Amino acid sequence: MTVLQILILAAVQGACEMLPVSSSAHVIVAEKLMGLDPTDPAMTFLLVMLHTGTMLAVIVYFWSAWRGRYFSSREAFWRFAKAVALSTVLTGMIGLCLMFAIERVILRESARAEIEQIFGNTYLIAAGLATAGVMIVVSGWREASSPGSRVLGLKGAAWIGAIQGLCLPFRGFSRSGATISVGLLLGIDKAAVEDFSFALAVVLTPAVIAKEGYRLLKANEAALAHGGNLLQLTSPSLLGMGLSFLAALAALRWLSRWLERSRWHWFGYYCLFAAAAVLALTTR
Repeated sequence: MTVLQILILAAVQGACEMLPVSSSAHVIVAEKLMGLDPTDPAMTFLLVMLHTGTMLAVIVYFWSAWRGRYFSSREAFWRFAKAVALSTVLTGMIGLCLMFAIERVILRESARAEIEQIFGNTYLIAAGLATAGVMIVVSGWREASSPGSRVLGLKGAAWIGAIQGLCLPFRGFSRSGATISVGLLLGIDKAAVEDFSFALAVVLTPAVIAKEGYRLLKANEAALAHGGNLLQLTSPSLLGMGLSFLAALAALRWLSRWLERSRWHWFGYYCLFAAAAVLALTTR
């Protein structure tokens, strides 16, 4: 993997992660076009580290809003903490059950039954993009005709956590697109939904980093045992993390402006177009 390839993937990830268009799908398609294997442990770890860079950008960008919304008082903090805990538990339960079912049922005949094996399946990527696109278009129409004003409660947090769990195993099914869309469909204030969706992503990312980091080390344990360099193994991912951080900050401004100006549904049209383009590339 060259520095130029890392630069391209970081730019794609950083820009797309903040937008509800599935950064993972775009990165995987870019990897395939460059002749890289999206299911390789080094590539899945790079993708996770690119996510880490964008999540650091999320913290920087949203910190002021979070401090005013969630840390202004003890009551506000505990209300936020309970909502995050409920969402995260439901995400874990649903996501892990789905992953287990895929590995034990769908991939049971495979010699290496890991969820990462389906990450490069372009048909699943196209289906995920199309599903997210429909959700975004419908929720955008709903929000434009009847702007939401409800406060995010435990019921809304539960729905958002559940849909986030469904997104976990599938590249193309945009996490931010699905979670924000569900919030808008429930009539929750769009600024509150955006804040909460990205707060959940920050909570979820460390566990994913640990999982993929362990998978990378296991795949390279023989090389490391014979004097391999851990820094050399992870340095491409660290470089990509820094580059994706910068691209994400620019994309966040775009997302917030379009959400504020009721242009959310346009992202859905793009997802539907992207799904068709992925299918076209697959079947050509």
